[in-house]
Amino acid sequence: MIDTVIFDLGNVLIPWEPRWLFRKLIADEAQIEHFLQEVDFNAWNAAHDKGQPFAVGIATHGARHPQHQHLLQAYFERWEETVAAPFEESVSLLHELKAAGLRVLALTNFSAETFPRAQRLYDFLHEFEGVVVSGEEGLIKPDPAIYELLFTRYGVTPAHAVFIDDSAANVATARQLGMHAIHFTAPEHLRDDLRALGLPV
Repeated sequence: MIDTVIFDLGNVLIPWEPRWLFRKLIADEAQIEHFLQEVDFNAWNAAHDKGQPFAVGIATHGARHPQHQHLLQAYFERWEETVAAPFEESVSLLHELKAAGLRVLALTNFSAETFPRAQRLYDFLHEFEGVVVSGEEGLIKPDPAIYELLFTRYGVTPAHAVFIDDSAANVATARQLGMHAIHFTAPEHLRDDLRALGLPV
């Protein structure tokens, strides 16, 4: 029996897209894509999700790409412009699962510096029994160690838990560790996926 539901946050509950900000700062889509590839934005951002301070990431990466340092700085200063109103269907399911008596946790790749800013934007982030934030732990999904940390900290039995994430790699690790897992693709599909596992939503 599943008694615990573990949510990823970005692009499961909170829409996140850095291009929303960079479209305000760069002339056209081709230039945006060139910038993202040239600075290897995903890897740069993941370093902060793993605990690197933005001041360090901006300074070191900006030294390698001085023509783009202002964009890296803008990402940190204007991070709120990379997120949007939450997926209401996902938030509704979070509330329904809690009301049905299930434990609800979160396991997220998130900078320790931007997560408190997200908490100020989204009230539902205070409704989880617990949240494991990669940037606070120095571990990042899909490293099994961050899942194991959540299991230990909150007494989770993997076979009794379902994990929801938009990353196929993160879902694969969850399954390898014995959890049920849902690869999130769209808010409107999540209810059916949960019902298929027998959850009361």
